[in-house]
Parts: sequence; C-alpha cells; structure tokens
Amino acid sequence: MSDPLSMLLGGLVLLQFKHFLFDFVFQTGYQLKNKGTYGHPGGILHAGLHALGSLPAILLFGPSLALAAGLIVAEFAVHYHVDWLKERVVRTNGWTTADSAFWHAIGFDQFVHHLTYAAMLGALASQG
Repeated sequence: MSDPLSMLLGGLVLLQFKHFLFDFVFQTGYQLKNKGTYGHPGGILHAGLHALGSLPAILLFGPSLALAAGLIVAEFAVHYHVDWLKERVVRTNGWTTADSAFWHAIGFDQFVHHLTYAAMLGALASQG
C-alpha cells in the first residue's frame, strides 16, 4: 500500500480495531480491577498489550526501528497513565455506571486514546 491516504486510513482502521479488541473483548477482570493501582502488573499488562497490538498498524508505514520502538513505548506510557488517572478519578469520587460523571470519564479516556492514535499516525506519515 503506497498511497498516503490509503495508508493513513488503513492504519486508522487497524488501530481502532485493535483498541476495540484490547479495551472491550480481551481485557480481563484482573486488568480492569488493577488499572487504578499504580505499578500493578494488571495495568502494565493492559497497556503493554495495547502497545504491542499497534505493531501491525505501525509496520504498515515501514518505519525505522527507532521510530517504531519510540511509538510503542510512547503508546504504552500514555495508555497506562490515562487509564490509571481515569480509574483514580472514578474511584476517588465513588462514581458508578449510574453516574453521568462516570460516563464522562470513560468518554474522555477513550478520546485521549484516540488522540494518541492520531499523533502516532501523524508521526508515521511525516517520517522522512
């Protein structure tokens, strides 16, 4: 795939599908329960699976090893901290699925994850 628009759209579709799988299909109760405890292996595992799951979309662009590794590390760090912060805010405030603030927090969490994908695609598209 060499057309830049097709590559961007293909990368976006791959990242969106990966996100659906790792946030909604494959996420275990262990991961979900422990994302709010800083440094817990459950949260690390969740963010790590997300970062590694982005590899097919990243490789679509034929990046340098340094760029690919940098994007994986950056996605891991952002995903981990966004999830941790969202969990801390939700738990500290005692929000449940019955509270609109809970859904606002979930929506903002998802929004930031998708902005991360836009930034990753931007970096890949602008590589020299």
